Amino acid sequence: MTQEERWNARYEEVKNFILNNKRNPSKYVPEEKLMCHFLKRNRKLMNAGELMEPRLKRFNELLVLCEQYKHVNQYM
Repeated sequence: MTQEERWNARYEEVKNFILNNKRNPSKYVPEEKLMCHFLKRNRKLMNAGELMEPRLKRFNELLVLCEQYKHVNQYM
């Protein structure tokens, strides 16, 4: 499996998780930790300008989806 295939597989996994569970992955749940790391790592690469163009467009779509289901503190 190439690196591009692994990235695409993880992208689909995160996207499906968010759509099915209506929330973002948690860093505290062991099953969701890799998805959370995927988001964090790619945000870091994007901010540094190192994320490649085909991935950048797809990742921006994922960030829009993440923002839609962002956790809101109920006590504010």
